[in-house]
Amino acid sequence: MSDDRAFVVNARDVLWRGREGHGRSANLEGDAEFEELGFQLVVVQPGEPVCMYHGERVQEDFLVISGECVLVIENEERHLKQWDFVHCSPMTEHVFVGAGDGPCAIVMVGARVWKEREEEIIYPVNELAAKYDASVLEDTPDPAKAYARFTRIDPAPYLAATSLTG
Repeated sequence: MSDDRAFVVNARDVLWRGREGHGRSANLEGDAEFEELGFQLVVVQPGEPVCMYHGERVQEDFLVISGECVLVIENEERHLKQWDFVHCSPMTEHVFVGAGDGPCAIVMVGARVWKEREEEIIYPVNELAAKYDASVLEDTPDPAKAYARFTRIDPAPYLAATSLTG
């Protein structure tokens, strides 16, 4: 089902993208970004960070749907498992890192920033996040600088991008 108002898609049928050593995320929104919410499904292997440690201007919420991960949040570590939910108010600094014996899948939802305004984001140097190779080398608000040392991976189908089966 697909039209201008609604559509249904299976995560196995969309392209997944990522950066070397930073897991993979499903592009569930397709070519058109949702206006009010950003929505992703991310899969990381043990030891892989989802992204770089950061805080941004919008609320974000996360639900671990399988596996385990470590959450580095406001310079503390929390071990998360399936069905753990995390709420981050604006500018809460955080990063998720895969843990346990296999892949970890996380649903990520965040308020969409109006396109006319720049999204405020900060990537601060963080010693705890650096332990997981998830810290920038110097503070920056620029995502291109934050991820410059990590190679972007071309979009790939579900099974090629993750080790999840079923």
